[in-house]
Amino acid sequence: MNEVYIASDNIITSLGFTTEGNCTEIKKGAIGITLIDDPKLEPNKFYASVIDSEILRSKFSHIDDPDKFTRFEQLAILSINDALNKTSIDVKKNDTLFILSTTKGNIDVLEKENFLKYGENRLFLHETAKLIRQYFGNPNTPMVISNACISGVLAIIAGSMMIRSRRYKNVVITGADILSKFVVSGFQSFQSLSSTPCKPFDKTRDGLSIGEGCATIVLTSNKNIANNPQIIVGKGSSSNDANHISGPSRTGEGLYQSIKKTIGDLPAGKIDFISAHGTATPYNDEMEAIAFTRAGLENVPVNSFKGYFGHTLGAAGIIESVLSIYSLKNNILFGTAGFSELGVSSKINIIDRTSEKELSSCLKTASGFGGCNASVIFHKI
Repeated sequence: MNEVYIASDNIITSLGFTTEGNCTEIKKGAIGITLIDDPKLEPNKFYASVIDSEILRSKFSHIDDPDKFTRFEQLAILSINDALNKTSIDVKKNDTLFILSTTKGNIDVLEKENFLKYGENRLFLHETAKLIRQYFGNPNTPMVISNACISGVLAIIAGSMMIRSRRYKNVVITGADILSKFVVSGFQSFQSLSSTPCKPFDKTRDGLSIGEGCATIVLTSNKNIANNPQIIVGKGSSSNDANHISGPSRTGEGLYQSIKKTIGDLPAGKIDFISAHGTATPYNDEMEAIAFTRAGLENVPVNSFKGYFGHTLGAAGIIESVLSIYSLKNNILFGTAGFSELGVSSKINIIDRTSEKELSSCLKTASGFGGCNASVIFHKI
């Protein structure tokens, strides 16, 4: 069975337009969550992480005319372009698959001005994925994965399966979501937005901060084009406890089942850290803590990246996986921005400050609406 290697990656958030740029800012302790005053998104001020549209437009203009593409499409194409420029993969061959991970795609095309400019077809996720793969000249029908907030992790699992089954030699996975009136109003209706920049797992947390972002991860079966040190994608699995349309299981059953299937017989001591979903909502963080404890991982260091750039929805699993891979390659444990005092019932080991440590493996988890959960392991070799 083929091993699956990480060939390259890219991250775009409010903190930067490259993986290195984002990691540099995170190491400084910078956060991209600010108080947003934009009546087009929400009448009242709210905390969120927003990518600078002028910088995005300027950077995109170096590769194409930004007026031809939506904001979402510009992010995806820019991210893929940066990741592919760091590999020798010819995506015009039929041995490469494109996967798009998103929850809402071009959701801002619902707004009248954008609808008139781009048309109804740009609302459909399959059309967006088709446009992106055509831009890069890829001949294959792209895959779309849209399963709430586990979409990114699920896309990595699916891409790995495609390579291990020898259907493709390479898989280009891109996750993206943007802020829009539709998205903000949805989270406002749940009264789930934090009154401050979010504080994952903290005693004073009161909700999440939404963010927009995009990330690309390129998987390959070719060891010779993989990054050094080489990172492989290990086992992954998903589950659904069907607990509630929006509320997580009180027992952590779905996430627990996913973690147990993913780690199998691997001892807890072989996992160096966990990159948690960590939304900073009271119920999600409690559920994750219970699941980690049930899986015997209560002593494993845990972090959440959402305190730096918010919850980026369909992009979150990929952004956070790329950051975790960076951690493995550079032997660095990133702290959890906003965390001060443990605020969950299980005594899990939250990383409160960035530090150096020899690392070889990481467990990435994700959970989402409808009771969906996913997890995957990354190994350094």
